[in-house]
Amino acid sequence: MATERAASFTKRSIKDASKRELLLTALSMLDLTTLEGKDSPEKVRGLCAKAMRPYERDERVLGQRLPSVGAVCVYPNLIPTCVEMLRPPAAESSVKIAAVATGFPSGQFPLDVRLEDVRQAVAMGADEIDMVISRGLFLAGQHDKLWEEVRETKKACKRADGSYAHLKVILETGELETFDNVRLASDISIRAMHEVCPSGPADAHGNIDFIKTSTGKVQPAATMPVTLVMLEAIRDWYLETGHVVGMKPAGGIRTAKQAVHYLVMVHEVMGPLNVPGFAEVAGNPWMTNNYFRFGASTLCNDILRQLVKLKTGKYVAGYDFAEA
Repeated sequence: MATERAASFTKRSIKDASKRELLLTALSMLDLTTLEGKDSPEKVRGLCAKAMRPYERDERVLGQRLPSVGAVCVYPNLIPTCVEMLRPPAAESSVKIAAVATGFPSGQFPLDVRLEDVRQAVAMGADEIDMVISRGLFLAGQHDKLWEEVRETKKACKRADGSYAHLKVILETGELETFDNVRLASDISIRAMHEVCPSGPADAHGNIDFIKTSTGKVQPAATMPVTLVMLEAIRDWYLETGHVVGMKPAGGIRTAKQAVHYLVMVHEVMGPLNVPGFAEVAGNPWMTNNYFRFGASTLCNDILRQLVKLKTGKYVAGYDFAEA
């Protein structure tokens, strides 16, 4: 049923004007990511420049300045380069700095090592931590230990001033085997984070934590049925408590068309957030990068190609855009 319902979201008819707005929304939701052994400060500087201005000729070609993306995501040792690019003294960028920690991508490190990894990343300036759970603990039925792992990682996100970095809990759904397991792992992660630091509606621009599908290193990565199951866990948690959790599908989302399908699903599954504190958000506040992100760097240039096509009627070559 989850698979069939997810497929139904790909069959909506969307007018060009609405498609354009969805593409702009999707662009603002991207987490541009580089997680390779050959990553260097130079590559990360290029990634940060792309994050701040995805298309350097946007005003000339499209007649408008395009939005920045949501975040850049790097290994912890490259956080200082991101701070240098995105947090200059004169003008702070809206782009968040995210770092993978906790023994990414396997999670097969002792817990104390993973927690120290998180503390160091936060101290260096990470706004967000993308942690990966131990799938072995979950599949062995050691759910209490998984709860503790997520809870302690959230505690490690605490800054010196008492605030918390955002936490994104990566379930690595491709290794969880069933939709039931995905739902259970989502519920455990949401509740464990909430125990440390509740994410309420008033924290829309503050402490919103996320659950995330994948590291991008395992196949299958993000799929629409898995994302649907995780969105329903988030929705049910909100209906039960009034507290908000974000969602990040990551890995395998490469085309603007796929991104539109995901946003149709978010809009129809989550619906308006009718609570005090969100009157300033028009429409459906779930459709913002406070609550939804794409972990998909290759998606960026395809979105740009589609925006140029809608404006000019012509496709441009992929090499006309800088690589993320």
